[in-house]
Amino acid sequence: MFGTQTRDVADDFNPRRWTLWNTPPTSMPTTTHTIRYNTTKKGFFNAHLLSVKFEDMYGFRVEGNVDDVNVLNEVRERIREQGRVWWALEASKGANWYLQPRISSNGGEGVISVTSLKLSVLTNTITLRRLIRKGVPPVLRPKVWLSVSGAAKKRSTVPETYYDELIRATEGKTTPATRQIDHDLPRTFPCHPWLDSEEGQASLRRVLVGYSFRDSEVGYCQGLNYVAALLLLVMKTEEDAFWMLAVLLENVLVSDCYTDNLSGCHVEQRVFKDLLAKKCPRIAAHLEAMGFDVSLVTTEWFLCLFSKSLPSETTLRVWDVLFNEGAKVLFHVALAIFKMREDDILHIQHIGDVIDILQTTTHHLYDPDELLTFAFDKIGSMTTNTITKERKKQETVVMAELDQRIRRLSSLKMDG
Repeated sequence: MFGTQTRDVADDFNPRRWTLWNTPPTSMPTTTHTIRYNTTKKGFFNAHLLSVKFEDMYGFRVEGNVDDVNVLNEVRERIREQGRVWWALEASKGANWYLQPRISSNGGEGVISVTSLKLSVLTNTITLRRLIRKGVPPVLRPKVWLSVSGAAKKRSTVPETYYDELIRATEGKTTPATRQIDHDLPRTFPCHPWLDSEEGQASLRRVLVGYSFRDSEVGYCQGLNYVAALLLLVMKTEEDAFWMLAVLLENVLVSDCYTDNLSGCHVEQRVFKDLLAKKCPRIAAHLEAMGFDVSLVTTEWFLCLFSKSLPSETTLRVWDVLFNEGAKVLFHVALAIFKMREDDILHIQHIGDVIDILQTTTHHLYDPDELLTFAFDKIGSMTTNTITKERKKQETVVMAELDQRIRRLSSLKMDG
């Protein structure tokens, strides 16, 4: 069983994905893996509305229109160009220069004090932040994510056999978490051939069950299956995906997001609502007048980290920045999606239409640069300290509401 846990799961489902990045640009193929579409329809038609089925860069079978195909082809070329930038920096700064000590934006591992700051460290930190916002080449994502997130440091504090021993310890054991995981596995990205296979589901199960035993307080929460599945596709090995999931839940995201009462998630939704009122006041006022609760849409965004909503490469571009700069990135991106459709939202009068327009927008966001430009240039600055203060204010309200709900349920049980 354990012999399969360090193999390259990615190569099984999409071997073309990695051939673009296994060697420096000087030896990269000159041909472009371009998505092509054919139609036998004759006469006049609106090509932009033509439905096209295709496979994206991470092996997901998706359906979009001709514009989506064209954008995705442009994104593929930009990925190649960005890869050349990274390779050039490796040539000038040395291999793995981004693994050196740095200033951390999310307060994670590897932080150095200002008093010991060296100009070279500052330069590398600024360079890395700018590079990551423009996208990490797919072949470098596992190494870069493990470094900037603090996952590599976290793994170094336990024996090398930790993951294998954890998986062995969970074999044959049944808990409420394992039962829910088994229920959710077939529903996790069934449009992906590897994740929908017996091997893919077994790999995903080991990661999720393993973490449920590592942190029994979190156990398993629906939404984590999508996050862990996408981590598996990127990280290539179960163990790396496991440690990325661990650092995500224990260091990057706010605590209690995935516990039984989802208190952390409720806090994030309240913080987002306040930020929407500050950053997009016209949208917030219009939605409030309609009686629309934004959490109807944004709860899934935050719990699944956009993995169920955005196309795969766009999601991973968000995660590039998330692992380097922290959970504030989720607020930037969520606000950007609303801001991008501000004019349309302000003309809508029905709640169902708001949901439709947001879902359509996220489904067709194949251009990560468009989204991230809005997220950081149009939305403006939001410091981690500002969001932390807002969270503390909302925690009191959320915990009071949850306590009141528990008391009400207890009262109903006693009356019954």
